[in-house]
Amino acid sequence: MDDGRLSGMRADVTVAPPDGVLWSYDCAWADLLVPVSLADGLEELDLADGWSRRWTATWSSGRGPVSCVVRDLARTSVLEGGSTRWFSWRRSQRHRPGLHFLVSTGRHHGAESLEEARVLLALDFAGGVVDVIAQPVKFGFDAGGKRRAHTPDFLAVTRAGVWLVDVRPKALIKRSDLEAFAAAAEIAAACGWHYVVAAQWRENVAAAVDAFSSQRRALSDPLGLRPGLLEAARRGGTFGELADATSVPPVARAQLLHLLWHRQVGVDLSRSFGDASFVVRSTGPGL
Repeated sequence: MDDGRLSGMRADVTVAPPDGVLWSYDCAWADLLVPVSLADGLEELDLADGWSRRWTATWSSGRGPVSCVVRDLARTSVLEGGSTRWFSWRRSQRHRPGLHFLVSTGRHHGAESLEEARVLLALDFAGGVVDVIAQPVKFGFDAGGKRRAHTPDFLAVTRAGVWLVDVRPKALIKRSDLEAFAAAAEIAAACGWHYVVAAQWRENVAAAVDAFSSQRRALSDPLGLRPGLLEAARRGGTFGELADATSVPPVARAQLLHLLWHRQVGVDLSRSFGDASFVVRSTGPGL
């Protein structure tokens, strides 16, 4: 792919959330985020002709590190690689790394902070995830006349395509970060991937998805409540009403959370989640 074509397919560096209602059963995972503009980060990038032959990518294979120029990255096995570096744990560190289980993959995946863990949770809920690689690839790029390096936080293979993801709370983003994020966005576009910066969640989203996740694992239904709850959701009602209409409301609440996580029913994520949340039946087959 030549650089002339790349300049015409720059990454869409913001993801515009839909107006009004955000139904949990129908949203894409990036709809849960507040968009971040990378326009200021583009100014210093060296995107002159031939940039994709100068910028580099390095990732880990089973036999050691592998490198190539960005021009060739889409034709490599980077999606089959592992993390380029390992997480560390030590006393008094300010971030909290750990391993987090994803229902989508059936495996634990690493995250270096609570913010990264929230991204994994959102991907697991609404991302259609096939696999996730943490710290997937190290990029070498040129900005402001200097050679710089950047390692995005996640590479997520989903049913809707590949996502390159950087995670940084909005208040901590500096000009140098914007340049690195803009470079990652350009590289993602060159590879035909999506790119997003997870800097801020839309209001109410994080709390709701966290609540749903309490019942995300396999859940049996020995009392046979699920068919009745799905039918009640088709007619419409609040979370509290649907649960209280059953013979065992506490169990019904667990079943409703399970249905919400698996997107067989939905609530409006633009509003606070609770007993007053209106529940509707998904228009799709669910999971």
